[in-house]
Amino acid sequence: VLGFKRQQQDQKGLECITPLVNSVEETPESIATEVSGTIPTWIRGNLLRNGPGKFEFGNQHYNHWFDGMAMLHQFKIVDGKVTYRSCFLRSDAYKKNSERDRIMVSEFGTVAMPDPCKNFFLRFLSRFEMIEATDNASVSFVKYKGDYYVSTETNFMHKVDPESLETMNKVDWTKFVAVNMATAHPHTDPDGTAFNMGNSYGTKGALYNIIKVPSTKNNPDETLEGAKVLCSIIPADKSRPSYYHSFAMTENYVVFIEQPIKMDLLKIITSKLRGKAISQGVYWDPKLDTVFHLVDKHTGKVSRHPLSVFHQINAFEEDGFVMLDMCCADNGDAIKNYLIQNLRKSGEALDQVYNTTSRAFPRRFVLPLNVNDDTPTGVNLNTRPASSATSVKTAKDEVVCHFEDLHGDDLFEYGGLEFPQINYSKFNTRPYRYFYGCGFQHLVGDSLLKMDLKEKKLKVWYKKGMFPSEPVFVPSPEAVDEDDGVILSVVVTPTEDKSTFLLVLDARTWEELGRAEVPVNIPYGFHGAFNSTA
Repeated sequence: VLGFKRQQQDQKGLECITPLVNSVEETPESIATEVSGTIPTWIRGNLLRNGPGKFEFGNQHYNHWFDGMAMLHQFKIVDGKVTYRSCFLRSDAYKKNSERDRIMVSEFGTVAMPDPCKNFFLRFLSRFEMIEATDNASVSFVKYKGDYYVSTETNFMHKVDPESLETMNKVDWTKFVAVNMATAHPHTDPDGTAFNMGNSYGTKGALYNIIKVPSTKNNPDETLEGAKVLCSIIPADKSRPSYYHSFAMTENYVVFIEQPIKMDLLKIITSKLRGKAISQGVYWDPKLDTVFHLVDKHTGKVSRHPLSVFHQINAFEEDGFVMLDMCCADNGDAIKNYLIQNLRKSGEALDQVYNTTSRAFPRRFVLPLNVNDDTPTGVNLNTRPASSATSVKTAKDEVVCHFEDLHGDDLFEYGGLEFPQINYSKFNTRPYRYFYGCGFQHLVGDSLLKMDLKEKKLKVWYKKGMFPSEPVFVPSPEAVDEDDGVILSVVVTPTEDKSTFLLVLDARTWEELGRAEVPVNIPYGFHGAFNSTA
């Protein structure tokens, strides 16, 4: 994969966002919100959100944004009215930390130090224990076999009641398939069959694994029964596999992106012994290529196609090619900039953090499916007239791809785009025209963007000092057009106390329909889902 440095505009005088990463209290009982404007009465369901909401226990503080204890949020929408509730996920990590009022379980950027109440010998021995995988599932809401789970990037998930937000049973991927973790971004076929990816670690090194989970249960208490590893992919370096946050999927293929964000397994395994966080073993190696692996969902056969990527937008097959659309940055250092201390900076120090963080932009790669010994080398295999992306066979088993931009120059003004979403139920794995995301003129999203692939134009919702979350598309009943529906986003305002609101935009016109103001403070979160109750 080839890439070039993108234009990046520096910012000055960024607003301090410390309140967005401060601990808040939970609101376990539903409370009313104040609605202004109009929220369409056809919207019936729960907007479920997940993200960190507690950043310290006692006098011990987490170091990284990803470390905070998972807080679950529910915006229940019925008949044009909205209620809100929230609660902390009752994970084992949360319970252990709460019982001792100190950090007992290590997270991505924070290592749990030995208990000072133990004698010296026991504290010394505890350094040699294997690091315990956290079950602090703070990334997203995901769905398997019709049930909702909250997930992170370890082997643990928690089943959650979407109505009460009650933490139900804890589920361990390792009890069902031979993987040590799974992503928080699975994909789902129209019949409900789910696909995910997870690493496994053994004496011979790491493997990347494609996981398939059936769509139905044989009994009501089932969780991941029937899950299987569809195939395994060997990393280029088994002792330093790539970090990945998500993957892409078409109708017939899973597309795995092996990127130059690497994990030093020796450093990670010995992190507790050395008193270092797991994050210290994750690094960016710009000398390496990004490699696309295509896996046939039906046979498990792997094809190898020779940026940093957190989120894919969509992927689909057309004319013998896979169109792979992703939000790509030109380096992978951004993950280290999201330390809590960086997010809480102000003035020139905050500007410097932002201006040294690479922004993500939407790009399309066109991957040829039918490459064989007879395919000519040195010529662009992508002959589609409307596409500027290139795919050139350079050797027997290698195709080098160069992307095309999915945006115009106006996107540079808004700091690129992340947290991409589409009309997933109708257009996932299919040709599509629109996608939605957050603009990033700050370290967190500060605008909502609608991108038109046909015109390569964008529409913007921006209010100074307001920070919207990932947009969630909800289609209108009997919708025909792709953008017939609404966008839901939770907007937080750090300069005002208790000023969070649920924003409802008309997805077609991008005009504000209404908002529901919540009289409690909410931190900035990661991902969520809409649970329809219509």
